[in-house]
Amino acid sequence: MVTEKKAQIQVKTQLHPRNQHRNRYDFKTLLEVCPGLAPFVTRNIHGGETIDFANPEAVKMLNKALLNQHYGIGYWDIPAGYLCPPVPGRADYIHYIADLLSASNGGKMPPGNQVKCLDIGVGANCIYPIIGNKTYGWSFVGSDIDPVSIESANKIIEADPGLKEAVECRLQPNPNDVFAGIIQPGEIFDLSICNPPFHASREAAQAGTLRKLNNLSDKKVAKPVRNFGGQNSELWCEGGEAGFLENMIRQSAEFANACFWFSTLVSKQSNLKRVHAALEKAGASAVRTIPMGQGNKTSRIVAWTFISRKKQRVWKEARWNEPGTPGLPF
Repeated sequence: MVTEKKAQIQVKTQLHPRNQHRNRYDFKTLLEVCPGLAPFVTRNIHGGETIDFANPEAVKMLNKALLNQHYGIGYWDIPAGYLCPPVPGRADYIHYIADLLSASNGGKMPPGNQVKCLDIGVGANCIYPIIGNKTYGWSFVGSDIDPVSIESANKIIEADPGLKEAVECRLQPNPNDVFAGIIQPGEIFDLSICNPPFHASREAAQAGTLRKLNNLSDKKVAKPVRNFGGQNSELWCEGGEAGFLENMIRQSAEFANACFWFSTLVSKQSNLKRVHAALEKAGASAVRTIPMGQGNKTSRIVAWTFISRKKQRVWKEARWNEPGTPGLPF
């Protein structure tokens, strides 16, 4: 009975069933693929191996090890001061949006090399293209307003032959635009994903980082650690998450036929009302809200499409069920 209970604790049941990170971290294997993680591994109060999640270098080395172990990524790094994302949570987004894609195709997952995804705000870490390509074989265009992020993501892509063939990064020249300047005339995407800035100001972002650090640390933290919290453009924008999403939804209507499913994370439950109102105003033909949970944190994906049911059938046949067909007859 004790063994059974222990086995249950080893599994993070809130993560998606296909998420490779549902089990607790296998530090023996992680240290084999990434010896640089060793100095950061400690014992928790229960005697199990862990790291200090308030230490940005420890988190970065854990990410390197996870990306190597599960996705075969030999080189991964980010510049000091840039967001170091939790890999399990990012993987959940990819798996849930893959489910949505499959449901749109009669329960059959479209062939990976037929699926093209736009990652809005690819970041210096390039996490979503890595997971989406290595898990499902999707191709990606990653956009960002920050040249340093684009340069860093390109280094990761260039170091891996598979990513080099499947992922392209594009600099967004106008920070007020989301799709214009990125989606080219006649270009088609099956999915778009986004992890929007959460806060409405630099001060709010710093306060949020302090709360996170204090939750992770035994000692009270007086000021944010710069290379834990991320860059300004990664963490905050005018209007915060809700303002960003309203703007993105409005602009997505201008590219209604260029993407089957637009999607985004929505961290704040309280923002859902504004998001759904914006989608109704934009004229979305279908909206899906997909709950997610990691540990004590709950989040959700909101996905929407402007494609009519008749055009959806045409899209499925032209894009997903006839390999090699690049475009659409509408």
